Amino acid sequence: MCQNKTGPSGKTEKLRVCRKCLLYAENREAFFQRLEAYIANLSEEDRAGQTVYEARLAQCAACRHLTADGMCRLCGCYVELRAALRVRRCPDVVRRW
Repeated sequence: MCQNKTGPSGKTEKLRVCRKCLLYAENREAFFQRLEAYIANLSEEDRAGQTVYEARLAQCAACRHLTADGMCRLCGCYVELRAALRVRRCPDVVRRW
């Protein structure tokens, strides 16, 4: 989504606004409920096995790039979602999983 803003030079500039952040700021609890529901409804072919998922989350929990709200500082994802998807990998240079 873009909004117009007058910059320091007096010219109108387009400003990009992240919808995810706006939704997150609006109602944090509802956002995380939707995230949990999305993970729970992943198809078996898309979802990592429970043992793999838990091992991935354990690696993320010990990582210095994990933020207090469960996001990865390297890629901006919510680690619970990334860990739940079979095809995803850790974004660190030296991958943890």
